[in-house]
Amino acid sequence: MDKQPKYRQVADALRREIDGGDFPPGSRLPSENELSVRFSASRNTVRAGLNLLVSEGLITSSQGLGYEVRSHEVFELNASRFENLSFPQSGDAYSTDVANAGRRPHQTFRVEMKPAVGYVAERLAIEAKSTTALRFCHRFVDDMPWSTQETYYPAWLIKRAPRLAEPGDIDEGTTRYLAGRGIKQIGYFDEIASRMPTPEEARLLEIGAGVPVLLWTRTGYSDEQPIRCTITTFRGDLNRMNYEIGDLSARSENESQ
Repeated sequence: MDKQPKYRQVADALRREIDGGDFPPGSRLPSENELSVRFSASRNTVRAGLNLLVSEGLITSSQGLGYEVRSHEVFELNASRFENLSFPQSGDAYSTDVANAGRRPHQTFRVEMKPAVGYVAERLAIEAKSTTALRFCHRFVDDMPWSTQETYYPAWLIKRAPRLAEPGDIDEGTTRYLAGRGIKQIGYFDEIASRMPTPEEARLLEIGAGVPVLLWTRTGYSDEQPIRCTITTFRGDLNRMNYEIGDLSARSENESQ
Protein backbone atom coordinates (compact mmCIF):
# COMPACT_ATOMS: atom_id res chain seq x y z
CA MET A 1 0.00 0.00 0.00
CA ASP A 2 1.33 3.43 -0.97
CA LYS A 3 1.94 5.44 2.21
CA GLN A 4 2.57 8.67 0.29
CA PRO A 5 -0.02 11.44 0.81
CA LYS A 6 -2.64 11.36 -1.94
CA TYR A 7 -1.54 14.64 -3.48
CA ARG A 8 2.01 13.27 -3.86
CA GLN A 9 0.62 10.15 -5.52
CA VAL A 10 -1.14 12.40 -8.02
CA ALA A 11 2.05 14.41 -8.63
CA ASP A 12 4.22 11.28 -8.96
CA ALA A 13 1.87 9.69 -11.51
CA LEU A 14 1.68 12.81 -13.64
CA ARG A 15 5.45 13.37 -13.38
CA ARG A 16 6.10 9.87 -14.71
CA GLU A 17 3.73 10.48 -17.60
CA ILE A 18 5.36 13.83 -18.44
CA ASP A 19 8.85 12.28 -18.29
CA GLY A 20 7.62 9.34 -20.40
CA GLY A 21 6.25 11.59 -23.14
CA ASP A 22 2.54 10.95 -22.55
CA PHE A 23 2.21 14.72 -22.09
CA PRO A 24 4.83 16.36 -24.36
CA PRO A 25 6.10 19.94 -23.91
CA GLY A 26 3.38 22.48 -24.65
CA SER A 27 0.50 20.05 -24.12
CA ARG A 28 -2.32 20.64 -21.64
CA LEU A 29 -3.01 18.33 -18.75
CA PRO A 30 -6.54 17.05 -18.08
CA SER A 31 -8.73 19.39 -16.03
CA GLU A 32 -8.87 19.25 -12.25
CA ASN A 33 -12.33 17.65 -12.51
CA GLU A 34 -11.04 14.94 -14.85
CA LEU A 35 -8.06 14.25 -12.62
CA SER A 36 -10.31 14.12 -9.55
CA VAL A 37 -12.31 11.33 -11.18
CA ARG A 38 -9.21 9.51 -12.37
CA PHE A 39 -7.48 9.52 -8.98
CA SER A 40 -10.64 9.29 -6.84
CA ALA A 41 -9.48 12.42 -5.02
CA SER A 42 -10.94 15.79 -4.14
CA ARG A 43 -10.18 18.81 -6.31
CA ASN A 44 -8.16 20.32 -3.46
CA THR A 45 -5.99 17.20 -3.35
CA VAL A 46 -5.52 17.22 -7.12
CA ARG A 47 -4.72 20.94 -7.04
CA ALA A 48 -2.08 20.35 -4.34
CA GLY A 49 -0.45 17.71 -6.55
CA LEU A 50 -0.49 20.00 -9.57
CA ASN A 51 0.94 22.87 -7.53
CA LEU A 52 3.81 20.60 -6.53
CA LEU A 53 4.62 20.09 -10.22
CA VAL A 54 4.36 23.84 -10.77
CA SER A 55 6.88 24.41 -7.95
CA GLU A 56 9.24 21.92 -9.63
CA GLY A 57 9.03 23.85 -12.90
CA LEU A 58 7.48 20.94 -14.84
CA ILE A 59 4.17 22.63 -15.59
CA THR A 60 2.68 26.11 -15.65
CA SER A 61 -0.77 27.26 -14.66
CA SER A 62 -2.90 30.00 -16.18
CA GLN A 63 -6.27 31.14 -14.89
CA GLY A 64 -8.94 29.88 -17.23
CA LEU A 65 -6.47 27.84 -19.30
CA GLY A 66 -5.57 25.08 -16.87
CA TYR A 67 -2.15 23.45 -16.64
CA GLU A 68 0.40 23.13 -19.43
CA VAL A 69 3.63 21.14 -19.63
CA ARG A 70 6.51 23.58 -19.77
CA SER A 71 8.42 23.73 -23.05
CA HIS A 72 12.17 23.29 -22.71
CA GLU A 73 14.07 24.18 -25.89
CA VAL A 74 17.52 24.13 -24.35
CA PHE A 75 20.40 26.22 -25.69
CA GLU A 76 23.83 24.67 -25.17
CA LEU A 77 26.75 27.03 -24.56
CA ASN A 78 30.34 25.90 -25.07
CA ALA A 79 31.99 27.83 -22.26
CA SER A 80 35.50 26.89 -23.41
CA ARG A 81 35.05 28.71 -26.72
CA PHE A 82 33.03 31.64 -25.41
CA GLU A 83 35.16 34.79 -25.90
CA ASN A 84 38.21 32.65 -26.79
CA LEU A 85 40.11 34.52 -29.50
CA SER A 86 41.75 31.33 -30.82
CA PHE A 87 38.40 30.24 -32.29
CA PRO A 88 36.99 31.94 -35.41
CA GLN A 89 34.27 34.38 -34.57
CA SER A 90 32.74 37.41 -36.21
CA GLY A 91 31.87 40.04 -33.64
CA ASP A 92 30.25 39.47 -30.27
CA ALA A 93 30.67 35.92 -28.90
CA TYR A 94 27.05 35.63 -27.77
CA SER A 95 25.63 36.65 -31.17
CA THR A 96 28.07 34.35 -32.99
CA ASP A 97 27.36 31.30 -30.82
CA VAL A 98 23.58 31.72 -30.99
CA ALA A 99 23.60 32.28 -34.75
CA ASN A 100 25.91 29.27 -35.27
CA ALA A 101 23.35 27.14 -33.41
CA GLY A 102 20.70 28.15 -35.95
CA ARG A 103 18.91 30.39 -33.44
CA ARG A 104 18.20 34.12 -33.51
CA PRO A 105 20.04 36.42 -31.06
CA HIS A 106 18.71 39.71 -29.72
CA GLN A 107 19.83 41.88 -26.80
CA THR A 108 19.21 45.16 -25.05
CA PHE A 109 22.13 47.02 -23.57
CA ARG A 110 23.14 49.74 -21.14
CA VAL A 111 26.34 51.18 -19.63
CA GLU A 112 26.67 52.91 -16.27
CA MET A 113 29.36 53.83 -13.79
CA LYS A 114 28.89 52.01 -10.49
CA PRO A 115 30.81 51.46 -7.26
CA ALA A 116 32.12 47.93 -6.94
CA VAL A 117 30.28 45.75 -4.43
CA GLY A 118 32.38 43.47 -2.26
CA TYR A 119 32.45 40.31 -4.37
CA VAL A 120 33.21 42.27 -7.57
CA ALA A 121 35.95 44.32 -5.89
CA GLU A 122 37.52 41.13 -4.54
CA ARG A 123 37.66 39.54 -7.99
CA LEU A 124 39.03 42.71 -9.64
CA ALA A 125 41.59 43.22 -6.84
CA ILE A 126 40.37 46.77 -6.20
CA GLU A 127 39.01 48.52 -3.13
CA ALA A 128 35.31 48.07 -2.33
CA LYS A 129 33.15 50.89 -3.72
CA SER A 130 35.83 51.81 -6.28
CA THR A 131 34.39 53.07 -9.56
CA THR A 132 33.74 50.50 -12.26
CA ALA A 133 32.11 50.59 -15.67
CA LEU A 134 29.15 48.21 -15.74
CA ARG A 135 28.13 46.92 -19.17
CA PHE A 136 24.75 45.21 -18.78
CA CYS A 137 23.13 43.01 -21.43
CA HIS A 138 19.65 41.48 -21.40
CA ARG A 139 19.90 38.66 -23.91
CA PHE A 140 17.31 36.65 -25.83
CA VAL A 141 17.36 33.52 -27.99
CA ASP A 142 14.46 33.44 -30.48
CA ASP A 143 12.68 36.15 -28.43
CA MET A 144 12.86 33.98 -25.28
CA PRO A 145 14.74 35.60 -22.36
CA TRP A 146 18.02 33.69 -22.12
CA SER A 147 20.30 35.51 -19.70
CA THR A 148 21.42 38.75 -18.16
CA GLN A 149 25.09 39.61 -18.20
CA GLU A 150 26.85 42.14 -15.96
CA THR A 151 30.48 42.89 -16.78
CA TYR A 152 32.48 45.17 -14.50
CA TYR A 153 35.69 46.90 -15.62
CA PRO A 154 38.00 48.76 -13.19
CA ALA A 155 38.60 52.49 -13.53
CA TRP A 156 42.28 52.11 -14.49
CA LEU A 157 41.26 50.01 -17.50
CA ILE A 158 38.66 52.52 -18.67
CA LYS A 159 41.43 55.12 -19.04
CA ARG A 160 43.29 52.80 -21.41
CA ALA A 161 40.16 51.57 -23.23
CA PRO A 162 37.60 54.43 -23.10
CA ARG A 163 35.00 52.73 -25.32
CA LEU A 164 34.19 50.48 -22.35
CA ALA A 165 32.39 53.41 -20.70
CA GLU A 166 30.59 54.64 -23.80
CA PRO A 167 26.92 53.81 -24.44
CA GLY A 168 26.22 51.28 -27.15
CA ASP A 169 27.58 47.86 -27.89
CA ILE A 170 31.11 47.17 -29.14
CA ASP A 171 30.63 45.39 -32.45
CA GLU A 172 33.77 43.26 -32.35
CA GLY A 173 33.20 42.30 -28.71
CA THR A 174 34.98 43.75 -25.70
CA THR A 175 37.59 40.97 -25.52
CA ARG A 176 38.74 41.68 -29.08
CA TYR A 177 38.56 45.44 -28.50
CA LEU A 178 40.83 45.16 -25.47
CA ALA A 179 43.24 42.89 -27.34
CA GLY A 180 43.44 45.57 -30.02
CA ARG A 181 44.45 48.05 -27.32
CA GLY A 182 47.27 45.78 -26.16
CA ILE A 183 45.32 44.39 -23.20
CA LYS A 184 44.98 40.72 -23.99
CA GLN A 185 42.99 38.35 -21.80
CA ILE A 186 45.25 35.32 -21.44
CA GLY A 187 43.25 33.39 -18.88
CA TYR A 188 40.05 33.28 -16.89
CA PHE A 189 38.71 31.76 -13.69
CA ASP A 190 35.14 30.46 -13.75
CA GLU A 191 32.74 29.96 -10.85
CA ILE A 192 29.37 28.22 -11.34
CA ALA A 193 26.52 28.17 -8.82
CA SER A 194 22.74 27.89 -8.74
CA ARG A 195 19.99 29.34 -6.58
CA MET A 196 16.41 30.50 -6.82
CA PRO A 197 15.96 33.82 -8.65
CA THR A 198 15.49 37.21 -7.07
CA PRO A 199 12.21 38.98 -7.96
CA GLU A 200 14.09 41.17 -10.47
CA GLU A 201 15.75 38.16 -12.10
CA ALA A 202 12.41 36.36 -12.32
CA ARG A 203 10.91 39.43 -14.02
CA LEU A 204 13.72 39.93 -16.55
CA LEU A 205 14.02 36.25 -17.43
CA GLU A 206 10.28 35.51 -17.20
CA ILE A 207 10.94 32.63 -14.82
CA GLY A 208 8.00 30.68 -13.43
CA ALA A 209 7.70 29.15 -9.97
CA GLY A 210 10.18 26.42 -9.14
CA VAL A 211 12.80 27.32 -11.79
CA PRO A 212 16.31 28.15 -10.52
CA VAL A 213 18.93 30.35 -12.12
CA LEU A 214 22.43 29.30 -13.10
CA LEU A 215 25.12 31.83 -12.15
CA TRP A 216 28.35 31.87 -14.16
CA THR A 217 31.02 34.24 -12.86
CA ARG A 218 34.07 34.63 -15.09
CA THR A 219 37.05 36.72 -13.98
CA GLY A 220 39.37 37.53 -16.90
CA TYR A 221 43.10 38.14 -16.48
CA SER A 222 45.84 39.80 -18.48
CA ASP A 223 49.44 38.77 -17.83
CA GLU A 224 49.55 41.26 -14.95
CA GLN A 225 46.16 41.52 -13.22
CA PRO A 226 42.39 40.93 -13.44
CA ILE A 227 40.75 43.06 -16.10
CA ARG A 228 37.05 42.25 -15.80
CA CYS A 229 34.44 40.35 -13.81
CA THR A 230 31.44 39.01 -15.74
CA ILE A 231 28.38 37.60 -13.99
CA THR A 232 25.95 35.84 -16.31
CA THR A 233 22.57 34.75 -14.94
CA PHE A 234 20.81 32.07 -16.99
CA ARG A 235 17.36 30.55 -16.85
CA GLY A 236 18.08 27.16 -15.34
CA ASP A 237 15.47 25.36 -17.46
CA LEU A 238 16.60 26.60 -20.87
CA ASN A 239 20.37 26.39 -20.72
CA ARG A 240 23.17 23.87 -20.54
CA MET A 241 26.91 24.56 -20.42
CA ASN A 242 29.83 22.41 -21.49
CA TYR A 243 33.61 22.69 -21.47
CA GLU A 244 36.24 21.15 -23.73
CA ILE A 245 39.43 20.25 -21.86
CA GLY A 246 42.34 18.29 -23.29
CA ASP A 247 42.49 16.13 -26.43
CA LEU A 248 38.98 15.03 -27.42
CA SER A 249 39.88 13.30 -30.69
CA ALA A 250 38.36 10.05 -29.34
CA ARG A 251 34.99 11.71 -28.86
CA SER A 252 32.51 10.69 -31.56
CA GLU A 253 30.40 13.11 -33.60
CA ASN A 254 27.24 11.78 -31.92
CA GLU A 255 28.63 12.69 -28.51
CA SER A 256 29.25 16.23 -29.76
CA GLN A 257 25.58 16.87 -30.52
